Amino acid sequence: MASHVSGAGTGTAPRGTGHPMVSGWTVFAAVMMIFAGLMAVFEGVSAIAKDSLLVITRQYSYQFSLTGWGWIHLILGIVLALAGFALFTGALWARAVGVALAGLSMLANFAWLPWYPLWAIVVIALDILIIWALVARTGEGTATAT
Repeated sequence: MASHVSGAGTGTAPRGTGHPMVSGWTVFAAVMMIFAGLMAVFEGVSAIAKDSLLVITRQYSYQFSLTGWGWIHLILGIVLALAGFALFTGALWARAVGVALAGLSMLANFAWLPWYPLWAIVVIALDILIIWALVARTGEGTATAT
């Protein structure tokens, strides 16, 4: 007969170990926030430098100078990447800041569509994934159907 030692060999960690906020989706959101932040930084630097990559188009109702958009994207990207790094620690404030900054990034990239539509659409999609990963209830404590 085999004896069973409590907790040994079950393959699962006991409850209460590790930080509860750092789950798979939180890590995914943190990595995506860092990536989206770096994309926004590159976008901002390119606009500030008046790179030939960006084309100034006709007048739109939400017209802004290219340099102004560059500074907005640069600052937003830096803060988004820093919040992504803070999310690795499991800080609750980083989740809230991440949702807020991803939402602001979505709005900024919507307004950025006339200058670089493909890039803006990719960043908007990343922001949607970030928000979903930060607010979705996955893992321990979620309701499951049996």
